[in-house]
Amino acid sequence: MLTPQVGAAQGFPGTSGDVLIKSSLIAETDQPAAGASSTLAVFMEPQSGWHGYWKQPGSIGLAPQFDWQLPDGVSVGDAAYPVPHTLMTGDLMNHVFEHPYALLLPVEIDASVAPGTSLPISVVFNYLACRADACVPEQSTLAITLIAGDGHITDERKARFDEWRQAQPRPLGSPASFMTTDDSHLRVSIPLPASVALSNPHLFVATDNIVDPASEQIFSREGDTLMVETKLAKSWQAGSPTDEFEALLSLGTGIGLALVSHSDSTHVVSAAASVQSSSTLLLTAFLGALLGGVLLNIMPCVFPILSLKVLSLARLSGGEREVRREALAYTAGVVVVCLILGAAIIALRAAGIHVGWAFQLQDPRVIVVLTLLTAAIGFNLAGLFELGSINAGGKLASQDGVAGAFWTGVLAAFVATPCSGPFMATALGAALVLPTVAALTVFAGLGLGIALPFLLLGFVPVLRRRLPRPGPWLASFRHIMAIPMFLTTLALAWVLGRQLNNNGMIASLALIMLLAIGLWFTGLRQRSAKRLSWLPAGLAAGLTLMGSVLVPGSFAQQDERGNALTNSAETRSLDFDAGRLAELRQQEHAIFVYFSADWCVTCKINEQRAIDMPSTQQAFEHAGVITMKGDWTNGDPAITAFLEQHGRSGVPLYLWYGPGDTEAEILSQILAPNVLPALASKSG
Repeated sequence: MLTPQVGAAQGFPGTSGDVLIKSSLIAETDQPAAGASSTLAVFMEPQSGWHGYWKQPGSIGLAPQFDWQLPDGVSVGDAAYPVPHTLMTGDLMNHVFEHPYALLLPVEIDASVAPGTSLPISVVFNYLACRADACVPEQSTLAITLIAGDGHITDERKARFDEWRQAQPRPLGSPASFMTTDDSHLRVSIPLPASVALSNPHLFVATDNIVDPASEQIFSREGDTLMVETKLAKSWQAGSPTDEFEALLSLGTGIGLALVSHSDSTHVVSAAASVQSSSTLLLTAFLGALLGGVLLNIMPCVFPILSLKVLSLARLSGGEREVRREALAYTAGVVVVCLILGAAIIALRAAGIHVGWAFQLQDPRVIVVLTLLTAAIGFNLAGLFELGSINAGGKLASQDGVAGAFWTGVLAAFVATPCSGPFMATALGAALVLPTVAALTVFAGLGLGIALPFLLLGFVPVLRRRLPRPGPWLASFRHIMAIPMFLTTLALAWVLGRQLNNNGMIASLALIMLLAIGLWFTGLRQRSAKRLSWLPAGLAAGLTLMGSVLVPGSFAQQDERGNALTNSAETRSLDFDAGRLAELRQQEHAIFVYFSADWCVTCKINEQRAIDMPSTQQAFEHAGVITMKGDWTNGDPAITAFLEQHGRSGVPLYLWYGPGDTEAEILSQILAPNVLPALASKSG
């Protein structure tokens, strides 16, 4: 085996003294294969108290410089640096290494190089060694001779290079963005899951003349986005802006994420322009929510309630003032519910919980309550029992027209939550990136949209005069309106079936039957004019509400091992192992291999919406698909090598192997929810 050579370091001309940072050139393999790549390392060992520099040294310093002498057919790429740390000296910020570290360099051997060819490689390596009170430039001539061969790597060398690769930053995978302000500050938006822990983070900007390294960095989180604000370099302020720059985000936990940040604009954004941009986004989101709310009125959830409330306007005898009061009360009820839901969404997301519109539907208890409520409304519309008018709040609603209108609005907004109409997704998605007050304004716009038809009828007499007059046909119309409400109940029951097992579904149907019996007896007592006619319905409602709390917890959907399944079920998978994967490929099973990391937003989205879904897991189980997951959160040399074999430098990576020893199909980095079940069905 050839011995790695340590160069003799000396000061630049005019300097003298001991070697302050010893350097040596080490090859991962002494016999690199022709037509393949391998790795060289320049290993640096600073004396106590001294440090070397990162590729962007900070306020002062000097990045290492390489001057290679290479034989024909050999090329060496740029050095990859480990994650540095900061060193503040006075008012200067340095990006340094104070402990032994390695710079990794890719080396390519041309396919034309014959086996056994001697490959002498040397480099003149210039670098700066510093401590608090002194800096000394050093120069080292490093040399090593390799022999073209089979690429064999010894266990000792492999372990050493694996350790050095662990110290390297991982590619973030998702692009970051930045903008500048007229007060000479830089704001960088980095996609990073809110669940990723930070401990004294720092953004190392690798591109020169972008930021002032010594300026304070202010970190904040907006959902799954990490915001960094710092001061621009004076040279940026005086020169031409750039459209992108490279950086390294140190999480402070030993993990570094390499990223490229692209400009949101090629011009400096003034404060006024920023306000104008936010105002435009707010206006667009508000109008989208307003239009989405209007369209919700034709959904099966809302239309029966709205249509009968609209027709009830024709029966009012109190004149324009009474009509307008009811319209405003109805609008207030709708808007209040939308604001409450919006505030809950914002608060939960601020706490790091990923939720969106109709987030409450993820709880089967809410689904049971909604199913009972829509079923009760349907039975009322069908004529099984009477409440006097379709109002939420029951007795409260029947006491006063304005109160009844308010509670009808509350009911309309509440039963609208299972629905999602056009324009809503974009508008509510935009709301979640706006400031809290602006976001609540968008949710209020949604409520205003739901209430708008009733509001217009209340304040525009000409529209109200076009309404059909009450008559015997109204009873038939009311009964017909029970059909879309029962369809809503059926849709909610389907959602419930995805959350509970068969026994849970039977128990839920039993609750609906119990409620229907109670309402039926109430209807019979109403028609007989008996006292306390509401008592059977009240008892049934109380029992069913108790059951809505108990049933979901008792009958959660479970797998064969008795583990509860939810909409984000934990994927049952093997840990990635290249040797084990090779063995499994010889078997008659399809294999899904995926690589993820906790700090990868794209990975987490794909896991939630495509991999961990019960539909995917059930399809995998039915087809006998084996799942293998590689966790690259803290780096793993075996995974790094495997990623490189498939032309990737980072995660995510999704591979599908058909039954038998087939080649891998590389799937898209953005997984659609139906992709994996479809592949599983083909393999089954």
